[in-house]
Formats: sequence, C-alpha cells, structure tokens
Amino acid sequence: MKVAVMGAGGVGGYFGARLALSGCDVHFIARGAHGAAIRAHGLKVTSPFGDLHVANAQVTETPQGIGEVDVVLFGVKLWDTQSAAEAIRPLVGPNTAVISFQNGVVKDEILSAALGPQAVAGGVCYIAASIASPGVIAHVGQLQKLVFGEYDGRPSERLQRFQQACQAAGIDAEISPDIRKTIWEKFVFLVGLSAMTAVTRSSIGKVRAHPGSRRVLQQIIEEAVAVGRAQGVPLAADFAADRMRFCDGLPEAMISSMAHDLERGNRLEVHWLSGDVARRGAALGVPTPANAFVHDVLALHAEGRKS
Repeated sequence: MKVAVMGAGGVGGYFGARLALSGCDVHFIARGAHGAAIRAHGLKVTSPFGDLHVANAQVTETPQGIGEVDVVLFGVKLWDTQSAAEAIRPLVGPNTAVISFQNGVVKDEILSAALGPQAVAGGVCYIAASIASPGVIAHVGQLQKLVFGEYDGRPSERLQRFQQACQAAGIDAEISPDIRKTIWEKFVFLVGLSAMTAVTRSSIGKVRAHPGSRRVLQQIIEEAVAVGRAQGVPLAADFAADRMRFCDGLPEAMISSMAHDLERGNRLEVHWLSGDVARRGAALGVPTPANAFVHDVLALHAEGRKS
C-alpha cells in the first residue's frame, strides 16, 4: 500500500513510522528542521510499545513527485488545512482515500470542497504523541488507535485494505459505520477539555474538582452536544453527562494540547473548537454563551506570541 503522510508530527509521524516498518510504501511530507532531521537520520519514535526507527524514511518538503497514493494521512494543524488540501491534489487519484486525523469537525468540509467529497473519508485518532525534537516522535500512554469510515457508511474496499495494513503494522484500527457521529463524539469532549484547561491554565483534575469550573466544563460540553444534535448528528440526549463521567476517569494532571500551545506562545486551534461551536450555534439558533466566551477570550492569543 502506498501512503502519503501530510504533516509528520506526533500523529502522522507515529502511525506513518509503523506503516513504513511493516512494508508499506510511505512518503512523509515534512518541512523545516523536522524534515531535515528525518532526511539526515531517519524518523525515530519512542513508545511504551517499543522504540522505532525508520532509517531510510522517504521524506520531501512538497507532495510534487510522489505520484498518486492509496491513502493520505492528513495531520496538519487546522489553520493549514486549506493550503495543505490544495497542495496534496497531485496525490489524489480516483480511488485515493484522504483521511484527516485532525481535531475539529470542519476539517472534512474544507477537504471535500478542495478535493471532492469522493476523495474524503472521515477519521479520528486516539494517541498522545508529539515531536520531542527534530526527527523524533514521543508516544506516551497505551492508546494508539485509528477509527475511520466512509461518510455514506458503506464498507469500502479502500478502507478495508487500509485497516488490514494498519493491523499488520500493529495499529489498533477500526472502521466506523457512522464516522460523522464518531467525529462529533470526540469533538464535544475535546472542546470541553481544550477550553477549560487553556482558559484556567489548570489540569483537568483541578477543573473537575472545583464546583464552579466543573459547571462551566459541563456547560461547554452540553452546548457542543446541542449544536451537534441540531445538525442532525445522532448524539444521545445524555451524552454530555456521559462525557463528564469520562472526564472524571482521566489522569488528574492531564491538560490539552491547546493549553500546552498557549503556555508555549504557539498558535491556537480555538477558532476551530469553541469558535466553531459558537459559529454553528449562531447559524442554527442554538445558544452557546460558554463557548463564545472561551473563543472571545482565547482569541487574544490565537495567533501566538509574536517574536
């Protein structure tokens, strides 16, 4: 199977490395110091499941010259989605599956508009992985799972082949019969976690333990669920309560990647998280005051610290 990894960060780097070492023809698209380090020393992954080293990783700064592929693993930051979607057009043939494992729910709307809906399959990933240093991906914890599916729910051959490739590479991979619902189920939790750990500069343990911040966390999640249901996503009526129970089981010290980005002065994905909930709510007539507040406050930091 021929695979292109657009955005070889924590997600793309980890899963791409596993696929490459299992025998897939994997092409990493990476720029800057990270891409240069992969070119010079290969791609390295540290993981509780055993460290990996793709010694002769195929890496390039642009998709030009790779040719059509079977699957594109799409993992750029959300603000780069439009430009990256246009850049990968040379990779997309009539049977190519472009699978985004980004955060948010707007990602596939952008990809479908740029590449055509037939090219896009939905995807969700569950992993804690990041670039530890140029050319090195650090994976922590026990989760390393991909869930993907066609938007019409059909069990397509292209995704069945990709699932088989993932399983051969030691990746936990599942095909969802309702990928839109699966994406929203992760989204509503992620909106709450990202919003509250960033705004409070605190871990999820502190947020859930304080009555006031816990109420705000629940309101943020409830608003996201209400927006999803208004859009026709079949989320259970008590799904917000279910996600709060899930939050209670998370490690006390856990914070979101957006909270890390805020602390480091990096750009934030808030426009595509709480901001997206607020925009969709306004269009649908669903009140979203908590998400609108989070977006308006964090918008001050959305572009990161200017050097």
